[in-house]
Amino acid sequence: MPYLLLTLAALFWSGNFVISRGMHTDIPPLGLSFWRWLVALLILLLFASHHLIRQHHLVRRHLRFIIVQGLLGVAGFNTMIYLAMQTTTAINAVLVNSCIPVLIAVCSWIMFREALTVRQGCGVLLSLCGVVSIIAKGRWEFLLSVSFNPGDLLVLLAALLWALYSTNLKNYPRELHPFAYQSGIVVSGLIVIFPCYLVELSMGKTMTMGIPTLLSIGYVAVFASILAFIFWNKAVRTVGPNKSGPFIHLMPVFSTILAVLFLGETIEAYHLLGIALIFSGIMLTTFRVRPSSKL
Repeated sequence: MPYLLLTLAALFWSGNFVISRGMHTDIPPLGLSFWRWLVALLILLLFASHHLIRQHHLVRRHLRFIIVQGLLGVAGFNTMIYLAMQTTTAINAVLVNSCIPVLIAVCSWIMFREALTVRQGCGVLLSLCGVVSIIAKGRWEFLLSVSFNPGDLLVLLAALLWALYSTNLKNYPRELHPFAYQSGIVVSGLIVIFPCYLVELSMGKTMTMGIPTLLSIGYVAVFASILAFIFWNKAVRTVGPNKSGPFIHLMPVFSTILAVLFLGETIEAYHLLGIALIFSGIMLTTFRVRPSSKL
């Protein structure tokens, strides 16, 4: 079950990357971040109000943890990604974002002395090769032509923030209801995002209202903000950050599948190779085959 949740989270976030790049001229980055989380909070409160009232003492006791997670996962990671997508390409973003499993392993060791096993390390490397295969279209010399820009540094910063967020889930209070936690981190993130959004508005950067804008905000609010976060949080707390990290590499796989289904693109051999490597890496990282005992 946790691996299904991780897979769905990667699927929902794949759409978020595509939308943030495709709509960057119609929705300014901080505007998308603010309205995404405001809409998500309003929806969450329909389900979370009861839990917030019932667990208000628990929320206050762990307020520092909730605030830190809100700053890392809501205000930090997503805002950095949206800002980066103004100046970088989707290819660069996916390439840099693919270092998240490695950063999670580093953060896990620094914060909790949780070392990455040799098997897990090989799995991360194998799935990373799959990501690179898809992005390079099977031509490794293509990577030499990729140029990086300041936006890629924002993606790298976002990746580090997400690694810290995911690793810090080991401190999640076991009794705290997921809806209460999710509402708390969204409120914490919005407190930081709102003044930044006002500055963006004062610079004349406003949204182009229309059906595509409303649908984009609706998607990232429901799927990328509520469901993906709840799924990811639950799964990471169950199997740990090191086993969860490689599932980030499923994002280019889902992007490829979505392009085939909705954009009429075709599956090439390098797609199949990359997908096979990614799934092999994930299997190596998450599952261990135990020898059967002799009768």
